[in-house]
Amino acid sequence: MTVLPHHLLDGPATAPPLILGPSIGTSLAVWEPQLPALARTHRVLRWDLPGHGRSPAGLLPSDGSATIGGLAALVLRLADAQGWERFAYAGISIGGAVGLYLATHHPERVESLAVICSSARFGEPAAWRERAALVRAEGTEAMVASRPGTWFSHRFAASPRAVALLADLRACDRAGYAACCDALASYDLRSALPSITGVPTLVVAGRDDPATPPAHAREIADAVPGASLLEVAGAAHLAGVERPEPVTAALLAHFAAGAATDADTDTDTDTDTDTNANTDTDAEVNVSASNDASHRAAGFAVRRAVLGDAHVDRAIARTTPFTARFQDFITRYAWGEIWTGDALDRRIRSCITLTALIAHGHDAELAMHIRAALTNGLTREEIGEVLLQSAVYCGVPAANSAFTTAQRVFDEMDGYAADGPSNSGQSS
Repeated sequence: MTVLPHHLLDGPATAPPLILGPSIGTSLAVWEPQLPALARTHRVLRWDLPGHGRSPAGLLPSDGSATIGGLAALVLRLADAQGWERFAYAGISIGGAVGLYLATHHPERVESLAVICSSARFGEPAAWRERAALVRAEGTEAMVASRPGTWFSHRFAASPRAVALLADLRACDRAGYAACCDALASYDLRSALPSITGVPTLVVAGRDDPATPPAHAREIADAVPGASLLEVAGAAHLAGVERPEPVTAALLAHFAAGAATDADTDTDTDTDTDTNANTDTDAEVNVSASNDASHRAAGFAVRRAVLGDAHVDRAIARTTPFTARFQDFITRYAWGEIWTGDALDRRIRSCITLTALIAHGHDAELAMHIRAALTNGLTREEIGEVLLQSAVYCGVPAANSAFTTAQRVFDEMDGYAADGPSNSGQSS
């Protein structure tokens, strides 16, 4: 009987498969901040490294010969047990190294890839051999004192989630942990990165990560054709634990885009195998699929530039299967086709948007787009002129409400809010 790593499954059984790999010294609990969002749209499989969590240490050899390829083989064994020929994959640190290995050695199995706080080479082999020897002799308790400053920033190290992950480290089997160190000692994929041509790849770095600094992430992103890079401010090595919102949002966007690309590819294949389809029809399908992908990518970029990362991250994190198509529509069409047009600059587009929102009384959207207008280069005085112009063509009551909304936004940005009703609007 084949022994599998300990693993848990979440999400709809019929959803696209997504495998999540942990970092050394942690358990599959390291993915808990991302799990609720990812499991809405994917069948999520989380697994424990050998000797970590509830996985037996004997899944890797203990004689110093363990490799990242051996860990990748365990992941393929898990996928095969589920009947998954292809799957998306995300991994943290050593889990990310497993993902890179799969993408370089088994690209036919990987739909899309996210590599978080990881590297194509984790330093000198001798350092990992020394750590393996230390843990074999003294257990993982020898690593506990140094991990808070590596895994987390100082302000987060005492949080309940950080304390729980340190407890996972203490509970690790010394032989399993040491075998993972052996695997990292022999790992170097730098020369193979350019071969990852058919696997959409996202690379995430914690800006304050001392274990795999952002330079490691940039090396991966620069070498993998078409890879995207996100640097998360205020995060150390376990960025997805310390700053879950931006990491979760990036993963949702990346895997949603990957799923859309896969669906487009399936459509193309079906069209090509239809003997009644002509070449022109096939070309139109291919162009449409390509345009959708490019509009989606451009839309995310412009949406973030205009509305800010925090707003977009919140919107993505709240996405459900019910609202997913609407979010895609906004990103792909409104932001990816309309806002990216060359005929009007963003200042003019903000003026038009403010006027339309005032005319229809959409005050909540108006507040958001007042902030966006400032981002796009309008001054407060120019926004006031737009509101005055709207009073003439949209009506004084609409402008009265708009001035109240704008003043509230400015007060919030200035760090205070007036008590009681605002007097910024003019009575009609």
